[in-house]
Formats: sequence, structure tokens, C-alpha cells
Amino acid sequence: MDTSIVHGIQAAVAPVFMLTAVAAMIGALATRLSRIIDRARWIEERLDLQRFKNEQAAYWELRRLGLRGSVVNVSIGFLVLCALFIGATVAGLFLEVTMDSIRDEFVRWCFLGGILCFSLALICFLAETLLATHTLRFAKLSAGARLPLERASTSNEETRR
Repeated sequence: MDTSIVHGIQAAVAPVFMLTAVAAMIGALATRLSRIIDRARWIEERLDLQRFKNEQAAYWELRRLGLRGSVVNVSIGFLVLCALFIGATVAGLFLEVTMDSIRDEFVRWCFLGGILCFSLALICFLAETLLATHTLRFAKLSAGARLPLERASTSNEETRR
């Protein structure tokens, strides 16, 4: 095998590790998005059945879930762009070594584009996690207190037990 091809493959291996990180992040964000969607569907179902004591809180949470879903979608978009840039970097590194047809600037800018997109995706991920924790309302609840989205009929179920 030609040594230039071996060198090209070796040079292209390093960015591939970044693709692994991107794939893991996409998986984590897809899981978060599916949980957001499941929660929104649960709230919408109960709103249709008029099972909330505080509908205003339910609509507030739905708006917050919509915002969180949008931020996750933007983050996934940045990760897909990152993967495309890193893929172009790998192809450029391989072609540069084997064919001398790619300029160094192409590889450099593709890799920097990938790093920038990955960084932006991480910022979006941080924003979404902050939104998720802001949604939680930690407070000292007395024994008889109810959560804002808890069904009004819960007290009837507790007395039957």
C-alpha cells in the first residue's frame, strides 16, 4: 500500500473521534426531545379532559416545553452541521495527502467550522438544561398542598385508600 494513503488515513482518524462525540450528543439531545414531547402530550391530554386544577400553570408549562424543544432542535441542527464540517475535514485530509488537490485552508476552515458548531450546540444544551431546571418549582410543601398540575380529584382518590 502506498505510504501517502496510510498517512492520509492516519491524519483522518483524529477528527473521527469528534464525530463520535457528536453522535453521542445527538443521542442525548434526541432523548431529551422525546421526553419533552411526551410531557407536552401528557399535559395536552389532561387539558382536553379538563383534569387540571390550575390550567394557567399547565399552559405556562406547555409554553416552556415548546421553548425547550426549540432550543434542543437548534442544538441538534448545530451538531448536524458540525458532523458535516468534520466529515468534509476527514475527506479533505485524505484527499490532500493522496491527491494533493485540496488546499490546507479548506481543511482548516472545515475543522474550525465543526468546532464552532459543536461549541454552539453545547451552549444550546446548557440553555435547555437551565430552562428545564427553571421550570421546576422547589418549595416547602405542607402535607395538604398540591402541585400546580395535580388533578383536582387526587384528594378523592386519597380518601378512598
